[in-house]
Amino acid sequence: MATPVKRSTGFFVVLEAGFLPALCICSAALAGEITATGPEPDTLERQLELGRHEQLVVRKAVRGTTLAAFTTDGCSGGLSVGWQYLAARFPDFRDRHGERPPWESCCREHDRHYHAGGGSGSNALESFAARKAADLELKSCVLNIGEARAPELSADLGVSPAEVGMLYATIADLMYRAVRLGGLPCTGLPWRWGYGWPECR
Repeated sequence: MATPVKRSTGFFVVLEAGFLPALCICSAALAGEITATGPEPDTLERQLELGRHEQLVVRKAVRGTTLAAFTTDGCSGGLSVGWQYLAARFPDFRDRHGERPPWESCCREHDRHYHAGGGSGSNALESFAARKAADLELKSCVLNIGEARAPELSADLGVSPAEVGMLYATIADLMYRAVRLGGLPCTGLPWRWGYGWPECR
């Protein structure tokens, strides 16, 4: 069972839930990061997903195919929805942390990249590189939000700015691993890379 840290009122509980560390371990294994003799993570990732990027490139090239109007669900995987639920249910949580995740702007920008899926003229390698860059940008954005909020959260929660930084580093890393694992193109999922294009066939 998760144990709140100091006066977190649920903020830390969400992060300590068992499914998030499990996701982190699973995605680390797929990325080759916890096997001492496995290939480099970027090489393995490329091997695992390049075929899907090739499918997306082919799908984009079909005559008459166009990019749909941009849509976003905020932070996918229930992060925005879950946050809104907590905010509606716990007024103290809402008053301290807002009705939406403080990093939701990072997710919206990330969705812009995912919606376009590297644009209409990219090849599979360029598409792979663009997805990786978008995911790293998401991670960096969340870390920047944490740095900006550290003084306020430190005073409010009675923890050090370094502890706030560690918390945001955990959030950023989990989000990065989640999008690396769950954002592959041509999966049919609504948050996939290139979701603004018709689904691959």
